[in-house]
Amino acid sequence: MIQEALRARSRKLESEVPRPSKNVEALAPYDAVSSLAAIKSLPKGVVPLKLDWNESAIPPSPRVIEAITGFLSNGHHLNWYPELNAPRVRAALSNYTGVRPDSILVSNGSDDALDLVCRTYLEPGDDVIVAWPTYGHFLIYVKARGVQPRLALSEDPFSVPTSTILEMIRPETKLVYLPSPNNPTGTVTSPGDIASLCRAFPGTMFLVDEAYYEFCGVTSASLVASFPNLVVVRTFSKCFGIAGLRVGYLMTGPVVMQNLRKLYNPKSVNALAQIGAVAALEDVDSREAYVAQVRASREQFATALRRRGAEVHVTQANFILVRVRDPQRLVMALESAGVFVRDRSRMEGFEGWVRFTVGTVSQMHDLVERIDVLLETCPGLLEPMAS
Repeated sequence: MIQEALRARSRKLESEVPRPSKNVEALAPYDAVSSLAAIKSLPKGVVPLKLDWNESAIPPSPRVIEAITGFLSNGHHLNWYPELNAPRVRAALSNYTGVRPDSILVSNGSDDALDLVCRTYLEPGDDVIVAWPTYGHFLIYVKARGVQPRLALSEDPFSVPTSTILEMIRPETKLVYLPSPNNPTGTVTSPGDIASLCRAFPGTMFLVDEAYYEFCGVTSASLVASFPNLVVVRTFSKCFGIAGLRVGYLMTGPVVMQNLRKLYNPKSVNALAQIGAVAALEDVDSREAYVAQVRASREQFATALRRRGAEVHVTQANFILVRVRDPQRLVMALESAGVFVRDRSRMEGFEGWVRFTVGTVSQMHDLVERIDVLLETCPGLLEPMAS
């Protein structure tokens, strides 16, 4: 009798558990497929090539390690909160970007910056346009605000999205998300196009995601001083090699900055992340050497794949794309050789494409050798998708 009463009470309590907001309840979790478990289970002696998330393919600058270990060994206190608003990081970023320190906000990864913009500016029913295909996690931030974004999908996914956006945009459009270089297409939108959009639609927020800026060198950062409806977001995860520390930043004008700071948590960037970010920015030689390696290996790897019959699209970011008849088969075969890449073929308008992060010249030579071994037993592995 007592047990039955307790079970009944338990069922009642389950029905009374607080529910999430309607906007969140309707969401499916972001499908972030991680290869870390598979990497840990590789046979001893197999060197993994983790080329699926576009992180830096090498460890960060030695200066980053030295700065962090120096901090930990000199009696500093991890029991204290970090420096509020990351002032030293903002000063270093100002030197790096040419943007004023008070126009820079440092975040817990660029995802945090993207989410902050959405939480600050979006309300249910707002009109939001997203260049597509692109970074899928951004859709979660938009939908969590009760907004169903409209996808700006061109007939050619590799075309610059400006004309498609111009066809779709309305005077009441609240926000346009426009990564450059885009992920996964690698398409770069010129600062001239960004300026024209900002000028033509002053009531629309243009959110330019420059996560891969260092690999192409094209930026709209200088425009934030002229256009109050522009936000430019970047990350330390791709070029600087500190994805695990989670550091990103945004650049914008004073009006938007004032609004963003209303929800911004000034202690959200941890002490080790702040120290690592400053050290990474200071080591110019390491950064430039890595970017040069990626640019060189990007072209060499693409050439090697084309010689083996693959359809390849080279981007201005740190990845290339290969379009094959059977993407899943390619991904699984590579995984069996300790290589982890990203199947992007399920994205609307991007059927058949598999994304390869590009690392150093030696890493990509290693990858080509592993592909050659696989082709001996799977000769059609790189067969292009039928037109």
